[in-house]
Amino acid sequence: MDRIYTFLERAAEKKLTERKRIKAYNETKKRTLLSEIWSWIDALIFAIFWVIIINQYLFQLFVIPSPSMVSTLNVGDRVIVNKDSYGIELYPAGKKALTDSRRVQRDEIITFYNPEYDSKGPVFDVLSQVIYMGTLTLVNIDKNEDGTPAERLYVKRAVGMPGDVIRFEDGNVLIKPSGEDAFMEEEEFRAASDLVSGPHRSIEASLYPALEAAAALDAYDEAGLSSEAPASLISERSKLIGSGYNYIFDRYEYEKTRTGTLSAFDPSDMALRSDHAHYTNGIYVPEDYVLPLGDNRDNSRDGRYFGAVSESDINGRVVGRFWPVNRISSLSDNI
Repeated sequence: MDRIYTFLERAAEKKLTERKRIKAYNETKKRTLLSEIWSWIDALIFAIFWVIIINQYLFQLFVIPSPSMVSTLNVGDRVIVNKDSYGIELYPAGKKALTDSRRVQRDEIITFYNPEYDSKGPVFDVLSQVIYMGTLTLVNIDKNEDGTPAERLYVKRAVGMPGDVIRFEDGNVLIKPSGEDAFMEEEEFRAASDLVSGPHRSIEASLYPALEAAAALDAYDEAGLSSEAPASLISERSKLIGSGYNYIFDRYEYEKTRTGTLSAFDPSDMALRSDHAHYTNGIYVPEDYVLPLGDNRDNSRDGRYFGAVSESDINGRVVGRFWPVNRISSLSDNI
């Protein structure tokens, strides 16, 4: 890393010296409107170039696009990402170097490339990242079909580490750390490991029986057995609508119940049994991977749905928030 700093320093000195020489020469000539405009363009290009270099190799600015990390990070918060934490990314979304001694630590807030991102081609992917960095996150040309900004990068908390198994029950996280033979509730694990209490739930636990009843009834309907559905399930599902949650607030738990019900109808269907086992067995985190989860557990598209992510796809660690002004703070301690 020292070599990179030295290279950047020398390159900057060389460029500034050259600019000073040119400026001194131009001052001896009669200035014109065209030369004045070119001088401003030259200065702007120079500034943008170094902004991109700094964003790519040292620190990147990032705007929080979704509520998945509320209230640790709110929508619209602007944060600083240390790009040197886990190795040097050679080009935007490209390969990394010097990664052996720079590994993700449990509970760090990380930025990584969205595993579900629909690439528009390598040229566009790199160009959009360059423009995004060069304009200090003000311009994002990467849009979805509906015109909303595409989430090329995600920001989540590194919860599961290599060798861990993570299960989810009624929205709660259960962790079996590497080398252990029993699961621990997340709150218990965090207290024992002296970790922060940033993650939180916003959905009442009492609503889960109604959600599971809705999932089971959908399974009855899918199997063509609607007329055989127990009245107790119908009664329980009505509580979901009555509570104001007439939508699936936990897709993971919903799918676990739905696949489990369908599998019970036909135990010989191995595909259904495999689908259900995915939810009941939990997620194993392989070597060189981490499982990222949002702090706002009830409103986060995270590792529950796309699985563990490779450390090679993690491009930095969130170290501070600089906007809004009244929320400026360091996030190095993940609080």
